[in-house]
Amino acid sequence: MMLTGAAARDYLRKPDAAHAAILIFGADPMRVADARQGVVLALVGPAGADEMRLTRIASADLRKDPALLDDAIKAQGFFPGHRVALVEDATDGIAKVIGAALSDWQPGDEQVVFFGFFFVSFVLVFLFIALRVVVLARPDRDVMDLLMSLSSTLEPGDFRQTLDKISLYKLGDDSPLTLDDVTANAPQSAEVDVDDLLDIVTAGQDDQLGPIMRNLPAQGVAPVTLCSGATRHFRRVHQVAADPGGPASGVGRLRPPAFGPRRDKIVRQASHWGRDRLERALTALTDVDLQLRSAQSAPPDALLERTMIRLAMMARR
Repeated sequence: MMLTGAAARDYLRKPDAAHAAILIFGADPMRVADARQGVVLALVGPAGADEMRLTRIASADLRKDPALLDDAIKAQGFFPGHRVALVEDATDGIAKVIGAALSDWQPGDEQVVFFGFFFVSFVLVFLFIALRVVVLARPDRDVMDLLMSLSSTLEPGDFRQTLDKISLYKLGDDSPLTLDDVTANAPQSAEVDVDDLLDIVTAGQDDQLGPIMRNLPAQGVAPVTLCSGATRHFRRVHQVAADPGGPASGVGRLRPPAFGPRRDKIVRQASHWGRDRLERALTALTDVDLQLRSAQSAPPDALLERTMIRLAMMARR
């Protein structure tokens, strides 16, 4: 059964626990991750991870040891309740492993949730429609690249609000939309602070984390939002580091693309961190993201600060 659009959204909100497996794929890695977290929470509840009813399996580990998934599916839990095996970053390379593990799946076995990403220009289509609605001609390539970058870094509602501001800003102005026009109407302050935090973390400057971690919540930046931004950044750096042609080649494959100092910074970070450390960093961020979205009792700010300190210390090794 393949679901898209509203049917997929409805299913993800209320997944069928009788199904053997759920595959989540999409264009936006962060939205796929949000969908995955929502499905896992709906299936095992907020206490699922604490009660060991959630088994996390990295795709790389599964390729090395195919028995991991089969063992997880057949394992008997100590706590009552639905059980889920979560396979991260699924690709075609593990399709046979998953198929074999599911071949003798029976009701009562652990349900499998696996996910991956692909890039298509859904956002680009949305942009063309939005710009047509506000009676703006299609901008040149640099402006479109900036708008695409904003679409991936802003929440959907914030991005739509930015387009509305641009339309009002250009009302009665027939000149082409410029980079300055977009920059003047894009959100500024919180994004700059988040970038500052990521610079400190990736440089291993954990002694400077305290003040900025205290300032961000005071400016209204929620821990879960900050965690999502950090995860998005580390995924982009990991993509560059994992490119077969090296970071200099990988940065050119980023979509949306990176320009100027940001491009150079990503190359430096990818070269310094390397693929293995970036994968460990992403695992740590995913773990804390699940905790932040669960009913855990620990202070969210403290949870995130501890993870950022761990990442900064990891950068120095």
